[in-house]
Amino acid sequence: MHAVILAGGKGVRLRPFTTALPKPLVPIGDSHVILDILLQQLGRYGFRSVTLAINHLGPLIKAFVGDGSTWDLRVDYVEETVPLSTVGPLFHLRNRLPEHFLVLNGDVLTDLDFGDLLRAHEASGAPITVASAPRSVRIDFGVLDVADRTITGFTEKPSLDYRVNMGLYGLSRRTLEPYPAGLPFGFDQLILDLLARGQRPVSYDFTGYWLDIGRPEDYDEANHSFDRLRHLLLPHYSKERV
Repeated sequence: MHAVILAGGKGVRLRPFTTALPKPLVPIGDSHVILDILLQQLGRYGFRSVTLAINHLGPLIKAFVGDGSTWDLRVDYVEETVPLSTVGPLFHLRNRLPEHFLVLNGDVLTDLDFGDLLRAHEASGAPITVASAPRSVRIDFGVLDVADRTITGFTEKPSLDYRVNMGLYGLSRRTLEPYPAGLPFGFDQLILDLLARGQRPVSYDFTGYWLDIGRPEDYDEANHSFDRLRHLLLPHYSKERV
C-alpha cells in the first residue's frame, strides 16, 4: 500500500511556529513531531512506501525523513517549484502511483485506520473516498424561516450537525487522468468537478479522534492532550525508539 503525504504548505495560520519549521515538523509532546507520528502509523497499518510532496522548507523534511528506513518505509519526494494547492502535486506523480493509494495532509492527528480507509475506497469503486468526521455547531440565537417577509418557522438556539473533510482520502489514479501536470488544483475543486461530471465521491464516516493542526489554538490543544492520547495514536510507542 502506498501513501502520499502533502507536506508543502507554508503553514501561514500557524505562524510564528512555522517561520523556521515546516508544519509537519513542529513538535508534539516531548518526543515527536507530527510527521514522525504519521509515518509510524502508516507502517503499523501496512503501508510500505510513501511519497512526500514538499515545498516550503522542504530540505528540512528531507533531512528528517531521509529514505524512510527509520520507519521501515520506502520514501521518495516530489518538490513543487510553484504552489500547486492540494491535488496539483499529484498530477506530476500519476505514472509513479499504484491504481489505488492514500492521500493525507501532513498536519493531522487521528487514530483512524489508514489501511481500512484505503481498502474501503478500493472496494467502493468511487473516484475518491473522503474521510469525514461529525461536527455540531450551536446557534446562540432564535433562527427564523422567512419566505417573502413572512415568518414560516422559528427554532430557538438550534444545533447544526454536519460532517467535515478530515484531510484524508482514498484516491484512484484514473481520477487524475483528465488533469494536466502543473495545474494548481485543490481537493475542493476536484470534488466539485467530479460532481459536475456525474462521478460521485463517497464518504468514509469516522467517529474516533481527529484534530487538524491548522491554528495556534489547535497546536496548543494537541500538545496539551498528547500525553493522554499518546497510546491511542501510537499504541506500540516505545521511548527506546526515540
